[in-house]
Formats: sequence, C-alpha cells, structure tokens
Amino acid sequence: MLVIYGGGAGVLTLKGNSRRLQGTLRVSQAEQPVWRATRRQQRTKHQLLHQLHLRHFVCLLIFPAQRMAHVPGKHEHADTMGIGKAIAVLTSGGDAQGMNAAVRAVVRVGIYTGAKVFFVHEGYQGLVDGGDNIREATWESVSMMLQLGGTVIGSARCKDFRDREGRLKAARNLVKRGITNLCVIGGDGSLTGADTFRAEWSGLLQDLVKTGGITAEEAKNSSHLNIVGMVGSIDNDFCGTDMTIGTDSALHRIMEIVDAITTTAQSHQRTFVLEVMGRHCGYLALVTALASGADWVFIPESPPEDDWEEHLCRRLTETRNRGSRLNIIIVAEGAIDKHGKPITSEDIKSLVVKRLGYDTRVTILGHVQRGGTPSAFDRILGSRMGVEAVMALLEGTPDTPACVVSLSGNQAIRLPLMECVQVTKDVTTAMNEGRFDESLKLRGRSFQNNWNVYKILAHVHPPTAKSGYNLAVMNVGAPAAGMNAAVRSTVRIGLIHGHRMLAVHDGFEGLAEGKVEEIGWSGVGGWTGRGGSSLGTKRTLPKKYFEEISNTIANFNIHGLIVIGGFEAFTGSLELIEGRAKFEELCIPICVIPATVSNNIPGSDFSIGADTALNTITSTCDRIKQSAAGTKRRVFIIETMGGYCGYLATMAGLAAGADAAYIYEDPFTIRDLELNVSHLTEKMKTTVKRGLILRNEKCNENYTTEFIFNLYSEEGKGIFDTRKNVLGHMQQGGSPTPFDRNFGTKMGAKAVAWMSGKIKECSRHGRIFANTADSACLLGMRRRALVFQPLIELKQETDFEHRIPKTQWWLKLRPILKILAKYKIDLDTSETAHLEHITRKRVSGEGAL
Repeated sequence: MLVIYGGGAGVLTLKGNSRRLQGTLRVSQAEQPVWRATRRQQRTKHQLLHQLHLRHFVCLLIFPAQRMAHVPGKHEHADTMGIGKAIAVLTSGGDAQGMNAAVRAVVRVGIYTGAKVFFVHEGYQGLVDGGDNIREATWESVSMMLQLGGTVIGSARCKDFRDREGRLKAARNLVKRGITNLCVIGGDGSLTGADTFRAEWSGLLQDLVKTGGITAEEAKNSSHLNIVGMVGSIDNDFCGTDMTIGTDSALHRIMEIVDAITTTAQSHQRTFVLEVMGRHCGYLALVTALASGADWVFIPESPPEDDWEEHLCRRLTETRNRGSRLNIIIVAEGAIDKHGKPITSEDIKSLVVKRLGYDTRVTILGHVQRGGTPSAFDRILGSRMGVEAVMALLEGTPDTPACVVSLSGNQAIRLPLMECVQVTKDVTTAMNEGRFDESLKLRGRSFQNNWNVYKILAHVHPPTAKSGYNLAVMNVGAPAAGMNAAVRSTVRIGLIHGHRMLAVHDGFEGLAEGKVEEIGWSGVGGWTGRGGSSLGTKRTLPKKYFEEISNTIANFNIHGLIVIGGFEAFTGSLELIEGRAKFEELCIPICVIPATVSNNIPGSDFSIGADTALNTITSTCDRIKQSAAGTKRRVFIIETMGGYCGYLATMAGLAAGADAAYIYEDPFTIRDLELNVSHLTEKMKTTVKRGLILRNEKCNENYTTEFIFNLYSEEGKGIFDTRKNVLGHMQQGGSPTPFDRNFGTKMGAKAVAWMSGKIKECSRHGRIFANTADSACLLGMRRRALVFQPLIELKQETDFEHRIPKTQWWLKLRPILKILAKYKIDLDTSETAHLEHITRKRVSGEGAL
C-alpha cells in the first residue's frame, strides 16, 4: 500500500511499507485537482494510476540493499481491463494486405481483455447504415483470416459519413450497442474522418438526445469516444511510421513481376518501363528500384533535373555497353518533373525508342499490387498493431488524443493521429510548391536513406582516380538469401569510392587457399535477385589457417575485409582479432554484416536472409493448414531451422496462426505439452478443426519432433489425426524477399562508407595498421538505427555454447502468439508503445522554420 503526501506544485512523495518503496512523481497542472482529492488516502499504486488516468509519469524509485521491488508491467491484469467495454473495428478506404491480420488481433485481444468486439462491415458506410453491418465478433469468426488478402469485413468509400447527418446516424448506431471504442484501419482520409467524429461526439450525442434518437442515460454511458488508428496503405505514404500495413506485400507482388520480366527482357535485349502505384508517394518505386537494380527511377518527391532525357539515354547506353542485355526503368504513377508536369511511362518509352532505338515495352502493374496473400511481415505487423490498438483504446481517457499505432525500427509506438496527418499533408504541400528537398526530409530518415543509396548506385560513376586501397569481400557460414545483394552493393559502392575490389571465394578456407580475384562493376550485375551465395560460402573458421591467410592478405595487398555471413562470420572475425597479436597482416579493418536465416547474431535485431526464410515457412504453413481444412480434425507438427535460436519458429507462429511454438529460449516441460494437447482437444469441439504446432530444431534434445509427434498421435486418438513435416534446407533457398534485397543493399553501402573512413584513419606512411577494438566492428540494426559495434564488446552479449545472443527483442512477442491462440496467460508488455510526438517541420512558402 502507498500513502500519498501532498507536495507543492504537484510534486508528491510516494512511500510504502513494502521494501521502503520511495520516489517522487511530477504531475501536470491538469491532474493536480485529482491529486489533491487523493491526499492522505491509502491506495494501491495500480488503483491510484487507474483513477488518475495517467499513462506516463516521471518516477525515481530507490531500493535499498540492491533489492528491487516488483514494478508491475503496464498491461498487468490485461485480461480484465476490457470488462464492461465494447470495441468496434472497421476497415476503410483502399484495401491492403495485412488488414485481416490486424482485424483478427483486435478481435481476439479484445475478447481476451473481457471486452465485447464488433465488426463494422463496409467501412464507414456500414457504421452509418447500422443493422447487420455491425455484428458482434467471436473467436472463431476470425479463424483462417491471416492468409487472406484484402479485407474480409469489407471497405467502401462513404459520402454519407462526410456529412453531419451521416455521422449522427453512425453515433446512434454505436451508442445503441454501447460501443465507445473505435479502431479504424485505413489511410489518412479515413483516420481524419475518425478524428472529426471523435471531436464532434459530445455535440452529436446532445442532438440525438434532443431528437429522441437516444436516451439521456445512454448518452451518459457513452459520454466519450476513444479512437485509435492503424494505417493500411500499400503506398507507405503516411508520415510517422516506417511501414504501413500492406506495403511489404505490395513489394512482394511487384518483385515477383520484375523478376519474371527480367528473364524475358534479357532474352530479347529489351528495355522495360514498369509503372507502380504511388500517386503522391514514391516509396514503392524507390524500393523496387533498389531491390531490382533498376537503371532509373522516377518518384514525385524528387523530380529529375531539366536535362533528364539526355542523362537517362546516356545511362541506358552505358549499361548496354557494359554487357547488360536489359534495362529496367521504374516509374511511380505520380512522377513529375521539376515544373510539376507528369512524366508518364508512355513518355519514357517514346523517348527511348526515338533516341536509342531500343526495343521497349511498358508494363503498368495496377491493382495486382493490392492483391494476393499478405507477407509474413505484414501479418506480424498487423497483429502487433492490433494488440497495441486494443491496449491504447482501453487505456484511453476523455483527455487522451486520438492516436495512431505506428512502427519505428522494430518498436511499436503511438503518435497523435492529427500530427501524423498534418505532416503527411505537408509533404504534398511541399511538392505542390516545388520544395522537393523539404518533401524528402518530411518523408523521414528511412526514405532519405533509401534515396541516397539509390542515387549513389545509379547515378555516381566510379572515379578515374583510384584510392590505392584494396578491399576484399567474402561470405562465411550457411547461405542466406540476400547475401548476393549485399555483395553487389559492397562491390559497386567500393568502386565508387575508388577502391580496387577483390572477391574471396569459399569463405575463410578460400582466403587461406588464395581464391581471390578482382571483381568489377559488371561482375555483380543481376546479383540482387539471386538466392544463395554466388561467391561460395563455407563454415570453416580461420584459426588454423592464420599463416596462410596472412600470406594471402600480403600477396593481394588487402587493406580491409568485409565479411558477410552468419555466426561463423562473427566468431571467425573474433579469431582474426586474436590473431593480430602474432600476425601483423591481420591488423586491417574488419566489418561483419549479419546474414543468416537463423537471425542469431548478437548486435543486430535482424539478419539478411531471415525474412526470406520466414516467408518460406509461412507460405508452407498456409498450404498445410489449407489441406487440413478439407480433412478436418488434423494437427500438424512442423520443424523449423534456426539452431538454438527460436526466431523463425516464433515469428512464423505469429504469421501463420500457430497454436504453439516450441523454442529453446522459452523452456517447456511435459506438463506444457499436455496442456497444449488438451487445448487442441477443446479446439476440435469448435468450428475450427485443425491445429498447427511449430518446433525449433534444437529446442529440446529429448522432446524431439518425433517424440512430440508420437505424443500428440497417442493423446489425440479418436479426437484428431497428427502429421509432421521437417522443412529442412528449403528455408535457406529461394529468391530473396524485397526486405532482404533492400536491407542487404543498404548494409553493403554503409559498410563500405565505414571501411573507407577506417582505412584512412589507420593508414600510416602508406601502410595500414589497425589493432584497436573499434577497427573490427559488426554492422547491425538496433531498434531504430544501423550502428557499428566493436566485435570484442559483443562477446559479452553472446551465448557461444548455443550460438545465440543473451538478449533477444522478439521474445517479448511470444505472449501475443499465445493469446492469439486462446491461451489464458498474462500480457506483461512493459516496453509497449507510449505516446510520442512526430518531429514536425512547419511548411510554408519560405521553407521550413
């Protein structure tokens, strides 16, 4: 229990009898009357904060004798926080793959909290029309939604909702059902409409009471409306989030077509002009250009210079002269020149045919980009956002602004809805007024990074003057999709920096044997979309080859080494650092780029190749679940790769809707297995008569896939059949996903920029000598940024016995997997999103202030 003492100016002291909990808590001016009313009253911390409707507080806690008192997670007791409340979910505007995953998460997490959840069919039109368009959802009603594209509950443009009369009808329909929480999944127009609805809510209720539409008691019970938005848009045109729901899936559709077109273009030496969606945003076009190695891209945020026709033709000619048999030009549908005049795909075709005489074709992708099965990323994104949206709604108060749930790095964040809408509009305003540099900045850091890397790769020529330095690149460990994209980027950016680029074949073993050759610009042509490792890769570690490797480094005069690979790349590079004490040739800068399907490298939240493997597992699980839909009462046990790392099993479980995912990091016992069997037995009594269990290959040496299969088969006799599948090396193969291509490209570019600076820093009288900790680094993604971390420091974060990091961010998503599978567990997401503010730049005719 805590005793509250009145402080001055809203500053109070908290003291408790449990381990002498002490601290100070600063309260805003608006909350001070509530504080004064609670002075000297005994309250538990949970009750107090609930009464004050505080989501954030600045609190310094002091715990004597190093014993930390329990600080409850933000969503502790989440399974009861929705009791007596009702949530409605709707999808509005254009459809986007992944919307169904978000709807499913809202429904299931809402039911988990004890709330009633309602579908609103046909978007705002259904909200206005009411009746059967607003129906209560059940757990089973969202089954088998994850793998479906579009939106199952429908979407429609609604003129009625734009008028107050329409919003009055919508308000009445919600009040009559006791709904005061609305989750809107759509674009900026849909979310702006929701904010208007919320702002007018009190006035709408007053009008309805006057006209007899609702009673005064009903108005009192529905006195305020909470709004939370999720952005569903394939264009990724909403400021404040790295990715909107549907963008990654649209990129998958585009890249499938680009890859298919590439083969026919090479056969006939053709130029293809591909038009992708993006009336006001060039994200799809830009990432497609990076992921396909396109010769040119046109986007509305950065129109080409006035002499772009000459530049384009020169660029295409140079590409052909280097031996390329095709040209790819990507055009966003909203592409314009510096004067605001549209640049169409037909204009570009006419230019190429007239000036160069190349056989040129135009392909307009259209609505195929919206269709198809959502990617694993979009399913996980939709699910995570859905969970956070429910929490935001149930924690909302009359003073909480309408917020939008967004993604920043791998973190879920909440942003004030109208701030995001305003910045999104500011981008369009900047473009309309010709301030294109400003529009690029407003798009955010990720967009700018993509644009900068593209400009270097596509528009900067290798200098005639050389740097005099030789840079080697190699692959180590198991092959991973996206490795080749990283090598391509490394080689070409290195050439642009003036370096001589050397390719090492077959990993450290090849380096020891002198399998090193110079590689040029055209030597990596077409590598972006290739799976596996074109350089060849082995798991061999370098320690026993130090003398041979030193000789090779000396013979080829290698000044820097970029190692792209998995855990062996990490441990092998650590061995090279140890060898520096005896072999001076090893004293060169070393940069490791994580590339492994297992995603088990310390220092990086993501590894190149993991996304491709995840999508392979997810699509396989989809097919397996579909087969069970016909046979009924069937449970599948699927074994995934990953070594001791449970990333693939956990994330694939989220993306495929698994009932359980067994991993090493989350120990389980025979009692857990029995609980899972009982859970599936109960599930077979419902309308959902299938089960999916994922098992990481090394999760437990005794509870093998065969053991679990036999256990389920025995316990399920007469209730369900059991089948097993070991996915094996198919998870390492295939064409890399857009994410892995883009990630590899950006990682390679950043690694070379770091290497160029480090070589100069370590250069002494024409010789390179690097033996400091920061001269051997790993480039990884940490939360919201790409960062270089000394390999020596990462040793402390590594469990070398099991080849995994000691701390892994994705483990905090496992409760979501279990809750969505209908297990009653605590949802303690203490690092879940809190309300932040988007960095806004005021846009005016005179530029940003």
